[in-house]
Formats: sequence, C-alpha cells, structure tokens
Amino acid sequence: MTWPIMTLSVVLILTSIVLALFILLHKSRGGGMSDLFGGGMSTGMGGTSVAERNLDRLTIIIGVLWLAAIIGLLVLYRYFPELGTLG
Repeated sequence: MTWPIMTLSVVLILTSIVLALFILLHKSRGGGMSDLFGGGMSTGMGGTSVAERNLDRLTIIIGVLWLAAIIGLLVLYRYFPELGTLG
C-alpha cells in the first residue's frame, strides 16, 4: 500500500470515529419517523445556543472531510489501480 491510500484510510477511520461521537453529542429534538405523522408536537420552539451551533458546524465540517476521504479513495482505486496492489 502506498502513502496516499494509507493517509486517506487513516483520515477516513479518524473522521468516522469523530463524526459518530459528534452525532451522539447532539441533543435529540424529536421522535424521528414519528415526527412525519404528527408525533413531534411536543418540541419547544426555543432557539439554539452557541455551543449547539458550533457543534452543528463541526459536524458538517467533519462530514465533508469524511466524504472527501471516501471520494479520494475511490478516485485513487479507480484511476490508479497499481497503487492499490499488494506485493
């Protein structure tokens, strides 16, 4: 394995872990699918705090990095198949 594939693989693993942790840190605001059928009427209309907005921004940034790592690996394996060979 060469360094670009190894680097993107490590980035993908780290961003996957951080993204999962950031998603778990979010405050639940509804009942998921039950909101589609009118079950989510108990949620308050209050605003979000600065910490929640920053967590949202960080989650989006990590999500974009995660997606870029996946697309980068796909491009490397698709257009440079000799990079992915072992041996």
